[in-house]
Amino acid sequence: MSYVFQFGEVWRYWTWLVTGVAVTLLYTFIATALSVLLGTIIAVARQSGSALLRHAARTYLETIRNTPFLVQLFILFFGLPSIGIRMKANVAAMVGHVIYNAAFMTEIVSAGLQAIHRSQIEAGLSIVMTRFQVFRYIVFKPALEKVYPALSSQMVLLMLSTSVISAIGVDELASYAGHIQSLNFRSVEVYLVVIVIYFFLTLTLRSLARGLGYLLFPHRRPAFEGGR
Repeated sequence: MSYVFQFGEVWRYWTWLVTGVAVTLLYTFIATALSVLLGTIIAVARQSGSALLRHAARTYLETIRNTPFLVQLFILFFGLPSIGIRMKANVAAMVGHVIYNAAFMTEIVSAGLQAIHRSQIEAGLSIVMTRFQVFRYIVFKPALEKVYPALSSQMVLLMLSTSVISAIGVDELASYAGHIQSLNFRSVEVYLVVIVIYFFLTLTLRSLARGLGYLLFPHRRPAFEGGR
């Protein structure tokens, strides 16, 4: 029996697909920014002189990286209410994304920080720069430049992982696909369209990240082009 594709039954719900894409991108951009911020803080704590901070950072990294993201979401949304902590589904999804991805951002940022030679820091302090100025101009920006391609790739992975948050009732692209499929029963067409949308979102995010890299670090263009 031959199967007749009817993609028109999918495109009639194009407004849902557009809304799903918008929500997916919103989660991606906000969670990426917060993940980089949290990852930087943990990376600094990981290299601090305080044994307590180092052990806390190590415990966080090992726990988050070695447990499934979906289980972490379930704990945030279904588990925490049992001890009196309740979050809306969209808040739990954002918190979960930030906590999970910050663990990987920490590793990336740590690699960049470790690439900054101690002599550069000492040189900055010797010309009476404050420790914040040294971190901002001598440590953080050069470190960010070195690991920018890896951070961009992690952002794409974060975007793809947004499909998981539909499990706790958040309406994003994958969730809207499920709604459409439940109405028209055209599973093949619906999920083929969604795959194509995710594919083009990936290409778009990579292009945007590469363009931003050109603006932030113009002398590093060959490195970014090599990371395509």
